[in-house]
Amino acid sequence: MHVPDGFIDAPVSLATGALAAAAVATALRGARRELDDRAAPLAGLVAAFVFAVQMLNFPVAAGTSGHLLGGALAAILVGPYTAVLCISVVLLMQGILFADGGLTALGVNITDMGVVTTLVAYGTFRALLVLLPRRRPSVTAASFVAALVSVPAAACAFTLLYALGGTTDVSLGKVFTAMAGVHVLIGVGEAAITALTVGAVLAVRPDLVHGARGLVRPLELRTSPGSPPAPEPVP
Repeated sequence: MHVPDGFIDAPVSLATGALAAAAVATALRGARRELDDRAAPLAGLVAAFVFAVQMLNFPVAAGTSGHLLGGALAAILVGPYTAVLCISVVLLMQGILFADGGLTALGVNITDMGVVTTLVAYGTFRALLVLLPRRRPSVTAASFVAALVSVPAAACAFTLLYALGGTTDVSLGKVFTAMAGVHVLIGVGEAAITALTVGAVLAVRPDLVHGARGLVRPLELRTSPGSPPAPEPVP
């Protein structure tokens, strides 16, 4: 889904650049409330994972590409503000180091893959948690649906940006069909990966999952089956 230089005209690129800058500035302030000694290392791991999976690209139409996005996974594990920062840094590094997405289109890519994906995923996730029972499987199920919805949403957002400022002679219908059709399939794969990853972290360290805070109890270390938690040593 990386957009190359010149694919979207200058006015739309500038507008999305301003929107992306505002989103990153807001995320920087919001991430202060999300990041602590436990979440900061996880944020680094999430960014590295997203960087890796986004490098696996395949062509879609007229210079665009399809790949896993990672916005849902990042938002659920480390919070929506930190997720926007993670995705933005990943996209910046990919553009500078590997020319994966143009630098003049960085605002388009951050708006689409960083902002839209994260907001749709986390909004869907939180809405489902209100409806589902307050249990650990509900978090995993909500993660699956959030990721499944977020990827086609990003494809539709890209199609809208193309409709506003596309510079190629490819028809809008063809772009929408190619992007939406492929990313529905990508969404299924991303949903499975997101649910499995969130479920695995929940099984061992539920306190690290931002989206599950207040919903699941942290694991307790017991000295023997059925015994109460071991008391803390007295200094």
